[in-house]
Amino acid sequence: MNDITSLHRTDRGIHEVPTRIEYDILGEREIAADAYWGIRTQRALDNFSITGTPISQYPHLINALGIVKEAAARANAELGQLDSERADAIIAACREIRAGQLHDQFPVDVIQGGAGAATNINANEVIANRALELLGHSKGAYHHLHPNEHVNLSQSTAYVYPTAGHLATVLGLHDLLLAMSELFIAFESKANETQSLPHADSPRCPDTGPVTRGQKFRVYSEMLEEDHARLLDASHLLREVNLGATFISADLADPKRCADTMRHHLVAISGLHLTTVGNLGEATPYDCGIFTHLSGVLKQISVRLSKICNDLRLSSPRPLGAGQGKTDLWPGNLNPGALEVVNQVAFEVIGNDIIVTMAAETGKLHSALEPLILHSLSRSITHMTAACHALARHNVIGISNEEALRHSEEGSAKLVTALNPHIGYTAATRIAKQALETGRSVAELVLEHGLLPADELAALLRSLEQTAGE
Repeated sequence: MNDITSLHRTDRGIHEVPTRIEYDILGEREIAADAYWGIRTQRALDNFSITGTPISQYPHLINALGIVKEAAARANAELGQLDSERADAIIAACREIRAGQLHDQFPVDVIQGGAGAATNINANEVIANRALELLGHSKGAYHHLHPNEHVNLSQSTAYVYPTAGHLATVLGLHDLLLAMSELFIAFESKANETQSLPHADSPRCPDTGPVTRGQKFRVYSEMLEEDHARLLDASHLLREVNLGATFISADLADPKRCADTMRHHLVAISGLHLTTVGNLGEATPYDCGIFTHLSGVLKQISVRLSKICNDLRLSSPRPLGAGQGKTDLWPGNLNPGALEVVNQVAFEVIGNDIIVTMAAETGKLHSALEPLILHSLSRSITHMTAACHALARHNVIGISNEEALRHSEEGSAKLVTALNPHIGYTAATRIAKQALETGRSVAELVLEHGLLPADELAALLRSLEQTAGE
């Protein structure tokens, strides 16, 4: 490894960039001197430039890799496979990563060949170079501490990547479960507020029986609570891992004890109750059934969420929640933006479920497309989490209470729209907002502010009533 300086052309001209030289079986490459990744990660960057989305955008996966590598270093040290000095440096580097540091040093694309090998390589090199610094050496001085020989000792991608994928998914599901709890609690709270308020069903649904709004909101709450339980069950299935199976091919007297040691340290670091797969000899990721099951559960939840949003838009007599101002001819009308967002997220989750299913089915002898599976699941989980938060905070909590729902027709959007040519868009919007906030009628506020004479307003109301009756 040699330090050199290269010339690089940018928008600001040509300037010198310090680099170092690293070598592999294919030859040598220049690596930015301040980069913690090495030559094999650079090869992956050259080969897999697909989505433009690096794995650094998935912090749960990066943190999970830190957990796996730290557990492996602890186990190797305990079993006499790794000296304490190197083990301590690797552990310290992993803890920095789990604390949120060096995440920007994981640049490989989320879509990659090799069943996640590029991700494992990226983690090995970042941890090795940071550990070298902690030991007082320069980056790339791998004769002191090597990414593969020491950081990846007793491991392989076939066990590291699935284990990290399981842990990352469990961490992501924790956030989604909290968001779902917030949402079904919000619906339950709204059910208690509107328990005796008649439900304003659309005239296009004449067969709907007499129910209250509170009963309807309670149904939504119970549906989401059921889905929360199903998702929690799926999360528990992900807690079976195969890290340590590499020891089976090692010259050790008791490979099962070695795998148990790995699992023990995984549990201690992650705080999760984890088990090791029953047959370590068949522990390579031949089957992605748990991921397809989880994807199906996510799809079911997204369909229900979308259906709830459709119901809310159809049955609400007034704009829901804070919404978003519309740029059309309806002053004061609010777009139920969060509802539309949930619909779109649901469509994305349904599409991701198809991707996960096909990627799991396509594997030849092992699941080479697991990076695509984890990418799709992570997007579904992340976007569903944000959608649940938005729906709870911007719509359900803001659903009008009984007093607001009993506005007269004079306070409806139809009257505001009819007033627009007479008092102007700005004034009409201000009146509509004030009516919504105070519970007073639009007509009352128009007269109070002197925007129209009483006789002209009365004539406008009569005209509106006649139009509605036709």
